[in-house]
Amino acid sequence: MTASIIFLHGASSSGKSTIAAGLQANLPLPFWHISIDHLRDAGVLPTQRFKSGEFDWKAARAPFFDGFHRSLAAYVAAGNNLILEHILDTNGWLEQLVELLSPFDVFFVGVHCPLDELIRREALRGDRPVGSAARDFETIHRGLSYDFEVQSDRDAAENVAAIIDSWTSRTGDSVFARLASKER
Repeated sequence: MTASIIFLHGASSSGKSTIAAGLQANLPLPFWHISIDHLRDAGVLPTQRFKSGEFDWKAARAPFFDGFHRSLAAYVAAGNNLILEHILDTNGWLEQLVELLSPFDVFFVGVHCPLDELIRREALRGDRPVGSAARDFETIHRGLSYDFEVQSDRDAAENVAAIIDSWTSRTGDSVFARLASKER
């Protein structure tokens, strides 16, 4: 059996990490939980040197995300199931991920949250640039279709159960499979 990806897409501070942790604790198979935040928090990036201006994040961003996207395909090709948290905030990323991940089972989940709640969560976190959640809210879901969608201002355990139920009972092609067939 091929490995699977449950792809959580939502604004910054929308609750993707909470949902991912719940999925990882409740799915019937082992899943890695992976996100850019994990890489940043683990010290993979020289974050302080980017913040100080010694290194140019704008120049490093594109190759960093290209490598991140390619690593996802490598993890899944090796047989690892993934819960992926990501914000598709850059033109071309969806198309790149469709190309890289379409050979695999990708379940694309839209994680929605009301703007006032995003702003509240962002302020509580204190580790995001102010306004990033609002900027994401306005743009990242525009024009996208999902295999399943949740509202993260609802109970997290209910969202986790609903995602697992939808993932295990789905039929037909996924959004990623349909997008990949259009590109061919």
